[in-house]
Amino acid sequence: MDINVADILIEALPYIRRFYGMTVVIKYGGHAMVDSQLKEDFARDITLLKFIGLNPVVVHGGGPQINRVLDRMGIHSKFVRGMRLTDEPTMDVVEMVLGGKVNKRIVAQINQQGGKAVGLSGKDAGLIRAKKLQIVHQNETTDTPEIIDPGLVGDVTHIDPGIIHTLINKDFIPVIAPIGIGDSGETYNINADLVANSVAMALSAGRLVFLTDVDGVLNASGELISSIDAESIHRMVKEKTVSGGMIPKIECALDALKSGIEKVHIINGSRRHALLLEFFTDRGIGTEVIFEKVQ
Repeated sequence: MDINVADILIEALPYIRRFYGMTVVIKYGGHAMVDSQLKEDFARDITLLKFIGLNPVVVHGGGPQINRVLDRMGIHSKFVRGMRLTDEPTMDVVEMVLGGKVNKRIVAQINQQGGKAVGLSGKDAGLIRAKKLQIVHQNETTDTPEIIDPGLVGDVTHIDPGIIHTLINKDFIPVIAPIGIGDSGETYNINADLVANSVAMALSAGRLVFLTDVDGVLNASGELISSIDAESIHRMVKEKTVSGGMIPKIECALDALKSGIEKVHIINGSRRHALLLEFFTDRGIGTEVIFEKVQ
């Protein structure tokens, strides 16, 4: 065996021991869900995590896939603050694509690599309860806040993790589509970051990972910050060093840390084997968000 390969395995050993038996929730989205090689890499990585003793739980998005189907049907989507305004025809497509095609494709890919994945939506066993999300949007013309009706866009009210625990205990890998159900049986489209965060908290997971299309949290000079605490994050948001699509992920990360999750990782899923590099190497590849730095 080449000595460099042996060094990599030795470097991974303490991390394998540390993570053994730990539940990790992984939000799967972005370019990693589109590129064929990255999709195969992700399936292999998830299977490997399971084989070496971790309990991965996958929550996936599917925006580009939904867009393609809506375009073919001549349905135009509107977005407010990154959220798709969802009427009933759009919701039918969202549920078909997320809970059907995308979910089952991820399940099949993991199973092809030797894992035992099972697909779920929030409707299964009452996994995700939801209510309509209220969106407050700042009107740039009048400079006053206005409430936007997002249609069937949901906010998580409760996670019942029973079905997830059952699957984990039977050595299955849960793969969850971010679709919730309301008190009156209505179906809601929910942001996958929010669902991953809520699932991680309900499971008391050891780690929450967001796969994105950027390297992680960047400082004012555009350099990657490998580790950052909640106080520093709040300061960066206030200074607008962190902005745009990173803010919802940061908000989810802070909520997760408050609930007792040890660390949240924000990593670039467009890098091959990003999960393995982040978990099992000394330097990692992304940003780990912690509650507070050890003095």
